Amino acid sequence: MTQDEIPLDAPLSDADLGHLRRCVELAAEALEAGDWPFGSVLVGGDGTVLAEDRNREVSLGDPTRHPEFELARWAATELTPEARAAATVYTSGEHCPMCSAAHGWVGLGRIVYVSSAEQTASWYKELGVAPSAVRAIPIMDVVPGLPVRGPVPGLDEEVHDLHRRSRGQA
Repeated sequence: MTQDEIPLDAPLSDADLGHLRRCVELAAEALEAGDWPFGSVLVGGDGTVLAEDRNREVSLGDPTRHPEFELARWAATELTPEARAAATVYTSGEHCPMCSAAHGWVGLGRIVYVSSAEQTASWYKELGVAPSAVRAIPIMDVVPGLPVRGPVPGLDEEVHDLHRRSRGQA
């Protein structure tokens, strides 16, 4: 069964959950390095992990250094269009509009995320963080028709805890 044949309401597989747990680990690594807690994994259609990254905005002084954007950039140069379409991006947080657009332009396949942009915005409000300079827009509004899954109950609370820690409130 290909990713396009998997119903969006089907339970996540053990492999999906393993990749999502790795995203949370990468988000924790980002936080430990002084960056915002986000991490992503790019997985090929055959289930092989192709690339992974974590947020590097603060450490590199570049607000575009999101892991989802970096994986899209990597895929554009390293994968064929067919391989990109068969791939899945797993991520700790739903793509921002910049990352969604990069994902769509490059032609990557489905996205599975732990926590939604709506959740992140509500967590930031709860933590007293100023609203983002860029409005959160659901992935589906940026890349219509793309298979998207998330949030993932349970794991989302782990990401919530990382955001609390990033703001010194855990």
